[in-house]
Amino acid sequence: MLKIKSLFTLILSLFTLAVFAGETAKISQQELLTALDKGAENLVVLDVRSEGEYQHGHIAGAINISHDKVEESLSQLTQYKNSTVVVYCRSGRRAGIAEAILAKNGFSDLRHLTGDMNGWVAAKLPVDSNAHSH
Repeated sequence: MLKIKSLFTLILSLFTLAVFAGETAKISQQELLTALDKGAENLVVLDVRSEGEYQHGHIAGAINISHDKVEESLSQLTQYKNSTVVVYCRSGRRAGIAEAILAKNGFSDLRHLTGDMNGWVAAKLPVDSNAHSH
């Protein structure tokens, strides 16, 4: 019975995550580039991939906090609570996890980068390899 209850809880959690990930507002690559070029204030780009992936190449100015460290890094992230936070990972799954944690903790202006890093690289958009990991 305990296994069934655990499985049900896991399925419900994954379903909730999938539903939430679909609700996060999207920002296109071009919209993000334009905002970054204009030096948009109150905009934070959050790369939730691993530190190694980040160091291999990331969007210029992005801060790196791995998706599995977002919850324990909330005290550091609180300063961005009233900012537009653009979240991306390699393909979308980890960004969805991070977005759910941030939303649950009062981050109300979240955006998911369309195509994530795979799309960014495929579009041959600029990639920075300077490390700014947190």
